[in-house]
Amino acid sequence: MCRCANAYLSAVIVIFENHMNEHIFPENFLASLSGEPGFAHQNFINVHKNSEPPTSIRLNPFKKSSARTSQQVPWCHEGYYLDTRPSFTFDPLFHAGCYYVQEASSMFIDQILKYIRQNDAEPIKVLDLCAAPGGKSTLINSAIGSDDLLVANEIIKTRVPVLCDNLNRWGTANTIVSNNDPRDFSRLSGFFDIILVDAPCSGSGMFRKDPAAMNEWSEANVNLCHQRQERILADVYPALKEDGYLIYSTCSYSHQENEDILDWLCKEFDMETVRIPADKEWGIVETASPERKAWGYRFYPDQVKGEGLFAACLKKKGHADELPSFKTKGHQKLALKEIDAIKNYLIEPDNYYYNKVNDDWLAISRVHKESLDTLQRHLYLKKSGVRIGKLMGNDLVPDHELALNIYINKDAVLQTELDYNQAIQYLRRENIDLNTTDKGWSLMNFEGQPLGWAKLLPNRVNNYYPKEIRILNAPTH
Repeated sequence: MCRCANAYLSAVIVIFENHMNEHIFPENFLASLSGEPGFAHQNFINVHKNSEPPTSIRLNPFKKSSARTSQQVPWCHEGYYLDTRPSFTFDPLFHAGCYYVQEASSMFIDQILKYIRQNDAEPIKVLDLCAAPGGKSTLINSAIGSDDLLVANEIIKTRVPVLCDNLNRWGTANTIVSNNDPRDFSRLSGFFDIILVDAPCSGSGMFRKDPAAMNEWSEANVNLCHQRQERILADVYPALKEDGYLIYSTCSYSHQENEDILDWLCKEFDMETVRIPADKEWGIVETASPERKAWGYRFYPDQVKGEGLFAACLKKKGHADELPSFKTKGHQKLALKEIDAIKNYLIEPDNYYYNKVNDDWLAISRVHKESLDTLQRHLYLKKSGVRIGKLMGNDLVPDHELALNIYINKDAVLQTELDYNQAIQYLRRENIDLNTTDKGWSLMNFEGQPLGWAKLLPNRVNNYYPKEIRILNAPTH
């Protein structure tokens, strides 16, 4: 090789090594953060270069289990760090909904909810506007009561099934899933007490966890995200009641998507900032927006045990003497005989409102009946409460949602306890060898936690685990 070629190759290697030292951050990215509150340039580079993202889970308070935990996430009572990352795919307790695998920083929403709800006694309605895959929705569901209502909305149609699946695993009956654009919620003036907007953003807070996201970052994309965030917030704002709370979050470090949005909300809608208690030992950076001094909370991976996040809470000023009425005129006539046949499958069955969608029977807490009627008029709903199943004569063909629901009347159905290998076979929708004389529909349990249904027949077991969520790959030993 000639000397010119050698010199050129050496220069390329030097450039490449320098680039690697910057962890291949996008051009101008680090420079754009130089003035951001709490940003420590070299520490930020080092943590992306030299450390692995921590693994954290959040336990389901409605399903007590033996899920292993280690150090607690300080800003979330049910959040825990794990010492190592196991194969969640091959943990039956994960599929039973005993916990959710969630990035620790995003669990700060729990701290916000607990603070703003500390003196609440009346039932509330909460909207999670950009909800898929469901981490923050299941968190909200854990923080509210059974008389409170959660509407989890996902704008992108293809992401709705995973949101429904995760809420089904969580197992409550006070959730509704919708698939609507934010502007559709303007029809519901003053309907929600709390709205969470975990806004689509440029994603810089996920660079350590997902290095491929660096390829999508640019200053132009940051500005585009800022404009999209303003549009989303303006569209959904009318649905927030007077004195209601807006929780805003992103996984971006850019002030255009964070503090600038807070200033815009305060100027455009005259919202009030809410200061959330955060222990200094947690490492969270408390900020104030440049113009209106609205409080925000920044999470940097070199300062907290988690990924990048920004979160803030604002309050809608004023007090409405009377909220608009959302009552509907009529309801479908239901067969009382059929209702009597399905009521036996729920604990305290008179607490529910039953409705039929095509051939499927669904139930939702009776206190949410009026809200369901309203939402059905104005939104496209994909899930409401719990789907019980179909009646074939006097017999119920039970739905998977019923199996995972915490209000199922287990005394009304057969139950079959599986060992670990059998549970994995079941979750893979394979044949299961069982030594049983029982016949009929049976809950298939692991460590007492339902996984789904199977039908026990004299010579075989029909596995009814939903094929669309079955485990596809084989376990490694």
